[in-house]
Amino acid sequence: MPLNRREFAKQSAVAGAGLALTGAVGALATAPAALASDEPSAHGEGRGQRLGYGELVADPAGMLALPAGFSYRVLTRAGVTRLESGEFTPQKHDGTAAFAGPRGTTYLVNNHELKGPRSKWDHPVPLTEGLVYDPAASGGCTVVEVHRDGTVSEWVGIAGTSTNCAGGSTAWGTWLTGEENSDLAGVNGMTRDHGYVFEVDPRDARANRDPRPVKAFGRYDHEAVVIDPRRGHAYLTEDASNPNGLLFRWTPPQDFEHGRGRLRALADDAGVLQAAKCIDSSGRFVDDLSRATRIGTVYGVDWTDVPDRDARTTPVRKQFTGGQVTRARKLEGMWWADGGAYVVSSYAREESPGAAHDGQVWFYDPKRRTLTLKVLLGVNAAPDEDGAFDGPDNITVSPYGGIVIAEDGEGVQHLFGATDSGRTYPIARNDLNDSEFTGVCFSPDGDTLFASIQDPGVMVAITGPWRRQPRR
Repeated sequence: MPLNRREFAKQSAVAGAGLALTGAVGALATAPAALASDEPSAHGEGRGQRLGYGELVADPAGMLALPAGFSYRVLTRAGVTRLESGEFTPQKHDGTAAFAGPRGTTYLVNNHELKGPRSKWDHPVPLTEGLVYDPAASGGCTVVEVHRDGTVSEWVGIAGTSTNCAGGSTAWGTWLTGEENSDLAGVNGMTRDHGYVFEVDPRDARANRDPRPVKAFGRYDHEAVVIDPRRGHAYLTEDASNPNGLLFRWTPPQDFEHGRGRLRALADDAGVLQAAKCIDSSGRFVDDLSRATRIGTVYGVDWTDVPDRDARTTPVRKQFTGGQVTRARKLEGMWWADGGAYVVSSYAREESPGAAHDGQVWFYDPKRRTLTLKVLLGVNAAPDEDGAFDGPDNITVSPYGGIVIAEDGEGVQHLFGATDSGRTYPIARNDLNDSEFTGVCFSPDGDTLFASIQDPGVMVAITGPWRRQPRR
């Protein structure tokens, strides 16, 4: 049922968020703590609390600058470390999630964003027997097991997929990996159609045999996916332009119950796939998320049915006419927490009809059907200088409050945190090169932050004196 203006105004008031719809992006947060206030909140939150962990200290080894008291350890490195099979760790580390394993171990499922034929890459994901979808494709996932004694094992979770970028974990302990590439069989040497989501079980290799795409989620350039554990909906992002991509919701069939192996058994047309349509507090249609220029902006959300989810002739995002859906440039990482989905749009420039920015983080509340702008990064005028942040990509919710973001922008690259009110602070800086950070996630016990430098493909474990961050 569509939201009308009265319903939306009522829900927005309950959400307790402002409905500011105008403002100058350039005046908003671009530098660490740019939104900081000397005044504590009305509830005393933030009183005596310091934001972040202090200045970053250059790494003598030239890889990762961290705050004083923090350290890192390399877990895998493309072309250097080896899988259990003896083959090298694949290249292009990307989206990752951590799962508790037996006897204190941690499983990390790591995407490898490798596009096109295998001959293009020095270290594609190995074609492990029984785990291959398309033998012509170079991407996939590996599973990294970190043992309590510090030793590391790695093996293939799925192979023969393309451009495995983001993804998402499930409440039943599996990883959903999305292909950010929708080549059909016969294009770029592929022998099967691509553009799908696949499920990978880190604990049971048998469950990964004979990979089958979840075609019910649609075929397009997938980024992230999260599952609402209460209602069963899947939310998915699309990184695309010309026109800009969409935020999707998949509603399961009646009486469907999630669990290990259930998604791959779905019919190709199971459930309903829809794209988001936003309205502002006046009931006006919002054509693109770049229209929002202030933190606290709230939009109501309706959902429009996708006409042809397998999109063999017309890409999904081109199947809609004006006024049917709301778009955004580079819809990237997502993370399910706090009863909803955190959603990233990396930047907006001339391809977007609203104001230019260098990153947004939204929160979708499925109960109230609202999308609220939590973080907004103004255009970074000097990306080669350390200090400002731009281009958020992979994201995780921190056990110490707020969110942690992997930067995929211009110039200097960081891991950085953001509070509930949008204040930002640095956690790490890439001193190795100008490659993006990816795969940010915490260990199940919260003691370790995992992340990767995408090129050449290095996964690290960061430890240190983590502490609760102020909410405001």
